[in-house]
Amino acid sequence: MGADFLREMNWLGVARVRGYLRLLALLNAAMLVWLLVGSHGGVDANGFLLGSDFISFWTTGRMLIAHGDPYDAAAHIAAQRGWFASPTGYTAFFYPPSFLPFCWPLGWLGYFPALAAWLLATGVLYCAAVRVWWHGLDARLSVWLPLAAFPAMPIVVTHGQTSWLVAALLGTGVVMIRRQPLLAGLCLGLATVKPQFGLLVPLALLASREWRVFLFAGLAALALAVLSALAFGPELWVHWLGASTRAQVAMADGAVGFGKMVSPFAALRLLGVSTVGAYAAQGAITAVVAALVVVAGWGRRWGTGLAALVLAGAPLATPFVLDYDMVLLAFPMVWLVGEGLRGGFAPYEKLALLLAFAAPAFARPLAMNLSVPIMPLVLLAFFAVIWRRATSAAHVHAHAHCGEEPEPEGA
Repeated sequence: MGADFLREMNWLGVARVRGYLRLLALLNAAMLVWLLVGSHGGVDANGFLLGSDFISFWTTGRMLIAHGDPYDAAAHIAAQRGWFASPTGYTAFFYPPSFLPFCWPLGWLGYFPALAAWLLATGVLYCAAVRVWWHGLDARLSVWLPLAAFPAMPIVVTHGQTSWLVAALLGTGVVMIRRQPLLAGLCLGLATVKPQFGLLVPLALLASREWRVFLFAGLAALALAVLSALAFGPELWVHWLGASTRAQVAMADGAVGFGKMVSPFAALRLLGVSTVGAYAAQGAITAVVAALVVVAGWGRRWGTGLAALVLAGAPLATPFVLDYDMVLLAFPMVWLVGEGLRGGFAPYEKLALLLAFAAPAFARPLAMNLSVPIMPLVLLAFFAVIWRRATSAAHVHAHAHCGEEPEPEGA
């Protein structure tokens, strides 16, 4: 056995994977049921409102209906606490005005109906996007079991977060570039509601010469920005810039909690590195990841290998990323599984897949209780195996997966 136990992991076959996934799915379901059963009046046993972060979006929607300014911190705090006061303080709102059209309809509903509608709508979009990537995989594996077992999924539910929406837009956008460039550009432009996860997208589009999609994405992002300005007032963009400054200070000071975040920056701050040193390291990692994405895309047609690489690198390219954002990894994981089933897994690919899939369940507890940040190392290892696979000769399979004709290297 020896090193091959982790290097090749031949013991991890389809039947065993299915068994583990069933167990994890049951645990995820049991956790959510326990949370609901233990809650009273929508507040869990620890005093937190169900869908804890969602109250920020819902409050913003109600303020927009009342013609308020969600970037006025004092007004947002008052409006939020007028309905529920969290034992840990306040859930801030730092999203750009492009996100306001998504928040506005939420304010017309009560909190819990809005939360249910939000999770249902964004969850359906996310599952649909994953199914597009899943098409053509081994019929013995159903897409629903891995989704139900993925530890990042219940974290999105318990926080009521935007992660399913952003992942769906990015996942759909990058996989549709060759087939439906207009739809791809629209999705990528809408994904600017959480812009830090799209930093690698324009670089990959330019490197692979996808000019049309680059243009469509820019126009979609501009249209969304103009819509928000017309609907809610152009001054909110100025107010958002001020809020962004506060957000950067809050992140650097650990207001969010470095143990909750999974970026290299947060890991280094958790380990006692200075803010300047942590930012410098984060900047270096972002630059290396961006350079590797450009190298992978340079002179090649766009394919799912490059799409998977962009999404695998997205969490590494930003200092502000949390465990619920790991649902974005489903897309590169699906691609890597497909490549492995078709042509065999390279050394350590199964290990990287296993770690990327399971780590969201352990990242926050280990970081918060033991100050051991594991997620950045997992993300680096996962990005490395995706890059190796995407830049090897085997990457031509990605074009077939997109329904394209493969081209020679360098074409």
